Amino acid sequence: MAHKDGRDETNASIRRSGMRGGVRSILRALPSSTVVVIASFIGYAFHLGFPTVSFFFLVVVVIHSLAGDFLSSAVVSVISFLCLNFFFVPPILSLRVSDPSDTLALISFLITGLVITGLTSRAQAAADSEKLHRTEMTRLYELARHLLSWDSDLKPGADLLRPFRSQFGLRAVCLFDGVSAQLHFEGDTLDHLAERTRTAYISQQDFQDRTCGVSVRVLRIADRTIGAIGFEGLREVDLTAEPLAALVAVMIERSRAFQRASHAAAAAEAEVFRGAMLDALAHEFRTPLATILTAAGGLRETGPLRSEQRDLAEVVETEASRLGQLTSRLLRLARLDREEVKPQMELTDLANVVRSVVDQHARRWPDRHLHLVNCDRVTVLGDQELLWLALGQLLDNACKYSKAGTDITVSIESADASVAVRVWNCGPAIPSAERTRIFDRFYRGVEARNLAPGSGLGLYVARKIALAHGGTLDLDQHPESSGGTGFRFTVPISESELGHETEIQCTSGR
Repeated sequence: MAHKDGRDETNASIRRSGMRGGVRSILRALPSSTVVVIASFIGYAFHLGFPTVSFFFLVVVVIHSLAGDFLSSAVVSVISFLCLNFFFVPPILSLRVSDPSDTLALISFLITGLVITGLTSRAQAAADSEKLHRTEMTRLYELARHLLSWDSDLKPGADLLRPFRSQFGLRAVCLFDGVSAQLHFEGDTLDHLAERTRTAYISQQDFQDRTCGVSVRVLRIADRTIGAIGFEGLREVDLTAEPLAALVAVMIERSRAFQRASHAAAAAEAEVFRGAMLDALAHEFRTPLATILTAAGGLRETGPLRSEQRDLAEVVETEASRLGQLTSRLLRLARLDREEVKPQMELTDLANVVRSVVDQHARRWPDRHLHLVNCDRVTVLGDQELLWLALGQLLDNACKYSKAGTDITVSIESADASVAVRVWNCGPAIPSAERTRIFDRFYRGVEARNLAPGSGLGLYVARKIALAHGGTLDLDQHPESSGGTGFRFTVPISESELGHETEIQCTSGR
C-alpha cells in the first residue's frame, strides 16, 4: 500500500508539473502576441498590405522562437495567422477567405512560422542539452575531485553517499554493499529505493523507472559484482547514472585496496618485530646456557667428586647442551617461517641423519617404542641441518600425538631417483576435513590442540625444507594398518649415488 501511494504521489507530481509547464508557455507567449495584435491594429489603420505585415509577423515569430519554447512560439504563430486573416485578407474583419491565392498565402505563412519555430526550438533544445551536458560533466568532475581528495580509509556508508546527494540534488541515494551485505542510505525516498537496490543486486540487473525517477545500477569491477547503487530524483539518468555508478565502484575498491595494503604493511611490521624478538631471545637463551655448560665442566675439574656428584654434573652438562641444541632448532624453525629456505647443499648420508634423529627422540621419549627399518646407507645432496630439522619435526609430532607404550616406525625406501623417509605412529588419524590444511601456516586441528601444545609451524616449515631440496612432504597411510598417522618425506638421490647403483646393476647383469 505504501508503495502504491508513493507511485500515485509521483505520478500526480508529474501531471502537476506538466500543467504548470503549459501555463508558463502560454504566459510566455503573451508579450509577442500582444505585439502582433498591436501591429495588426496599426497596419489596419494605415492600410498596410498583406506582404508587409506578414513579413513583420514572421520576424516577431523568429525573435520569439529564439527566446521561447515550441509551444509558446506555436501560439504566437497561430495568433499571427488569425490576425492576418482577420485584418488583411478580403473580406476584411472576417475569418473567411474569398480568394484561393490568399488561402495559399495564409497557409504558407502558418507552415513557415511553424517550421521556423520547430527548427529554432530544436536548435535551442540542442544548445540547452549541450549546456546541461557541460553542467553535469562539471558536477561529475567536482564530485570526483572531492571524493579523491578524501582519505583512502573512507569506508562505504553515509559519508560516501552524502556528496552524491548534495552535488546532484537527489531526493535519496542508497548503496548495497555486496561484500558485507549491508545497506547504506541517505535522504528520504518516496518509492522504496532500498528494496529496489537490494533486488537489483540479487538479480544482477539494472533497474530504471522514469515515472518515479528511480534508477538503480549494479556495481561491477573486472566482471565481479560488488554491490548496487540506487538514485532517486536524478534528472539526467542516461547521462550521469553510469558515470556515478562507476565512481562509486572505484571509491569502494579504492577503500578496500587501502585496507588490504594497511593489513599487509601491519603484517610486514609484525614480521620485522618478530625477527628482532627472535634475535633477542637467541642471545638471552644462549648466554645463560653457555654459562651453565661452563660451570658444569668446571665442577668436574675442581677436584675429586663422589660418583653421585660426578653423575649430577654430567646430567647438568648433558641436559644444558641438549637444551641449547633444542633452542637453536626452535629459533631456526621460527626464522625459516619468515625467510626463504636456502639449503647449503653437500653430499649427506640420509641414513645417518635419520639414525641421529631417532636416537635423540628415543632418549627424549623413553615411553615410546621407536623402530628404525631399512636404514641402509643412501647419499643425497642436501643441507644436513635442515634435513635433521625437518625429520626431527616429524618425529616430534609422532611422539607428541601418540600414547605412551605405542610404536613409532621410521623407514627409508629408495624408489627411482628419490628416497623416501616414512614416519608413522599409532595416534589418532587426521580427520579427512583437515588433511588438506595440515601443512598451512599456523593451522592446528581441533584434536591436535587438545592433545599437545604447538605453534602450527612445524609441518609448514618441514614442507618448505622438502620443497627447497626438490622433494615433497605428504600425508601417508601406513601400508600395514588402517589406523594411525604417517608422513612421507622425499628428497632426490644424488647423481653419484644413482651412477653407483647403475654400475652395480650393470655388473650384476654381466
